[in-house]
Amino acid sequence: MHIAQKLASASVLWAAALAGLALSPAAAAAQTTFDVSILAASCANCHGTDGRSPGGIPSIAGRPESILRSQLIAFRSDAPPAGTTIMNRLSKGYTEAQIHALAKYFSEIKAQENKKDPSK
Repeated sequence: MHIAQKLASASVLWAAALAGLALSPAAAAAQTTFDVSILAASCANCHGTDGRSPGGIPSIAGRPESILRSQLIAFRSDAPPAGTTIMNRLSKGYTEAQIHALAKYFSEIKAQENKKDPSK
């Protein structure tokens, strides 16, 4: 390979690398959104679809971000809140960034309305 071809190849590689760097914030943002929705899906088993619980487990949709974040951090501690069942084990699997993302995600979902039985 001649020197001119090597320089041309190197230029193409540099251009591709720079283009990748320019696109990385957008790609990272898309990846973050996708990851948060996947993480949030694991909460649906107990807290209901979109954090709206159909039963005895608390709904987490629409709760303030700061409260959700502090609760997840408390669950992760070695002395979780009284009455904690599985949340202390589950929350230990999340990074600080994932906890912040989950708290933000669920705080932005409209809270479930309290529906009263009209027959009563």
